[in-house]
Amino acid sequence: METLNPNWFLKARLKTRQLLLLIALDDHRNIHRAAEALHMTQPAASKQIKDLEEMLDVKLFERLPRGMEPTMFGETMVRHARMALTSLALAHDDIVALKAGLAGQVEVGVIMTPAMALLPRAIARIKEQAPMLRIGAHVETSNILLDKLQHGMLDFMIGRILEKENSAGLIYEELNEEPACAVVRVGHPLLEVEQLELKHIAGQPWILPPHGSILRHRFDMMFRRAGLDIPVNVVDTTALLLITALLQQTDSLHVMPVDVARYYASLNVLSILPIELPCKMDAFGIIRQKDHLLSPGAELLLQAVRVTAQEMV
Repeated sequence: METLNPNWFLKARLKTRQLLLLIALDDHRNIHRAAEALHMTQPAASKQIKDLEEMLDVKLFERLPRGMEPTMFGETMVRHARMALTSLALAHDDIVALKAGLAGQVEVGVIMTPAMALLPRAIARIKEQAPMLRIGAHVETSNILLDKLQHGMLDFMIGRILEKENSAGLIYEELNEEPACAVVRVGHPLLEVEQLELKHIAGQPWILPPHGSILRHRFDMMFRRAGLDIPVNVVDTTALLLITALLQQTDSLHVMPVDVARYYASLNVLSILPIELPCKMDAFGIIRQKDHLLSPGAELLLQAVRVTAQEMV
């Protein structure tokens, strides 16, 4: 099949009506009911779909005896139609907000480490410039955030691209690495040990992320490379409330990203052990979609994240 011009929709004079019809057909799976929902005649609806199929040179829907089913091409067009109409709705919201003296809405996703230090500082910075900018922050793992980003639910995210197949159509700007450290309760005996080494902490009780996680794998490898047995007295959990409670009530150790540990240490919830662990997560960065036009408010926050990250290096 011949490659389409990137601006094919201009030549085809693609109409908002056709986008709405694609979505209605996906919802109703029936040309008559879809046409009724859009107050169109069935022949007019059929012609619009036929014109679109001829322009794309693919079949978008299978005509069945009792309805219509989208093909894989149809499913792709429906998904992009929903994203396009969502974007237009957000554009309207931004215009209304700007007319009201506000600065629109920004949706940003973030993994835990930059959620503790980088993003709060960037938000504080941007609020000085645009106090009425509405910011929605979603704290999840990178895979969940990538899915939301690719479905148009986020303007951009701060996280990692973990799999190459997930990176199509994405722009990645590396920000910072994520070194790990060992933490304990305030007043833990190990805080008084001079020249603390891995051999001193290998046999201690630990609270760790479960097997299968990147941090757990690198934690275990850290001891193996040093010729030490990996810890066996372990509680597996990622629940921060449980972790902090166990740290305060026991002499267990825990491994966590340095920026997260520094935040909790500043609140006197825990202490960071005086040992530099040869263990770190992959770098994280800004991830956004190539074809997603950011609103002025999202551009402001994105720039604030970049500047703040530079200051934190």
